[in-house]
Amino acid sequence: MNAVLSPASVQDIAELRQLYFEVYGHGYPVPLGSDPVVMRRLISDGTAHWLTARAHAGDLVGSAVVLTEPGSRIGKLVGLAVHPGHRGGGLASRLTGAVCDEAFATGLLDSVYATVRLVTEGPQQVVVRNGFRPLGLLPNAVEVEGCETLALFARYADGVLERREPVASVPERLSALLSAASHGVGIGYTHTRPAPCRGAAAATDTEPIELIAAPAFVRRRFLELFPAPDDRFFPLHTPNAVLVAADGRFEAYADLDAVAGSCALVAVHPRPSAVAGTLEAMIASVTRAGADYVEALLPLADTEALEVFLASGFVPSAIYPAMRRIDDRLHDYVVLSRTSRQIDFRTTTVSPLLQPYLGAYLSAWTTTYLPLHEVSR
Repeated sequence: MNAVLSPASVQDIAELRQLYFEVYGHGYPVPLGSDPVVMRRLISDGTAHWLTARAHAGDLVGSAVVLTEPGSRIGKLVGLAVHPGHRGGGLASRLTGAVCDEAFATGLLDSVYATVRLVTEGPQQVVVRNGFRPLGLLPNAVEVEGCETLALFARYADGVLERREPVASVPERLSALLSAASHGVGIGYTHTRPAPCRGAAAATDTEPIELIAAPAFVRRRFLELFPAPDDRFFPLHTPNAVLVAADGRFEAYADLDAVAGSCALVAVHPRPSAVAGTLEAMIASVTRAGADYVEALLPLADTEALEVFLASGFVPSAIYPAMRRIDDRLHDYVVLSRTSRQIDFRTTTVSPLLQPYLGAYLSAWTTTYLPLHEVSR
């Protein structure tokens, strides 16, 4: 299809909203496709690369966006939509390639990531054709048409993966995930050895956790505790809630989305491992607030924090190599997730590239939730 691609303008907002409705109905959980205020801001403030596609008759039939934020070298591909009447001609792939090329051409990004629905194999093929590499699975990560699993993919700027900082050892439960990444991304973890778990304490604190959902206050407090960009790292997530220990020993900042049924733990003060012994109570608090899925993003080198989350039922779900640039080196991060709902992969379409990650997740889940005597039967 020879549609004309061009940057989105504020005059396109009404047509874009109609496009997202026709593609996703009322179930699209992202304001980018439904909230005109958010759409106007993204189009106008220069933090988004947004392309539209118009047919020769002038109808708006496609859209794709790469979100960025000041000070971050990571973008996110979102809002890829093609009108049902114009599918099958490669327009989704063309939009994806064009908007990512535009974002990387600035020289300001090391990588662009995408979370891809697994209802069909088509979206996986679109990103892979445009240079994205599979990084893992996020089971039950979002509520769209029911509870859905997403796949994490990333595309890298030239030379980025070659400047990764090596990690000497990781908790043994991450070994299967690193093995899957070696095949899926084409990088090696041969010098990273598995280390036996040092027995981090599981949840023992019975004190309730207070959840404060006051977005403006939370943002101000967050910036007071983490004033410098280097003090915080969870790209393209802004906390709107804070979980506070009864004795005040930590504050955990979260991006809580009750519509999507998800929660991302953005940062913990004074350090991530400070939540040891309280994660069960934290999970209970965010579940009551409407989030059945919780994820944490941690440095692969932070063994202490990883062991705390692993001991509380979080499962290694995805690896993001070369995610964070510090000076001239790139550091790997890992996504740990936990869901309070039953995981059902029967309606999930997992492409061959993602199969190693599915095996890694099932292996880690089994180790976490099934006693050894049950596994051996």
